[in-house]
Amino acid sequence: MTYVIAQPCVDVKDRACVDECPVDCIYEGPRMLYVQPDECVDCGACEPVCPAEAIFYEDDLPDAWSPFLAANAEAFAAVGSPGGAGASGPLAEDAPLVVGLPVAD
Repeated sequence: MTYVIAQPCVDVKDRACVDECPVDCIYEGPRMLYVQPDECVDCGACEPVCPAEAIFYEDDLPDAWSPFLAANAEAFAAVGSPGGAGASGPLAEDAPLVVGLPVAD
């Protein structure tokens, strides 16, 4: 199991969760942040600090945002498990689901 970042993060990217994550598994994409599911240790530190309330434990992800479970994994299709966001830098592209969303005003 893992934590998932969902649609409320799109075009917001507050980054409070990044600062709180003890294993550096939250990566920044062009339009949102993503949890690398293989690196997440399920500590839950990210969830309460998210002002957009965009982070959910996988089992608690609202049905409306269930596609974001796959989107968080798909964001890493090209890079795999880089071993920490700080060392690898931002992701080059967002997951296809996010790319297809309209840009928030």
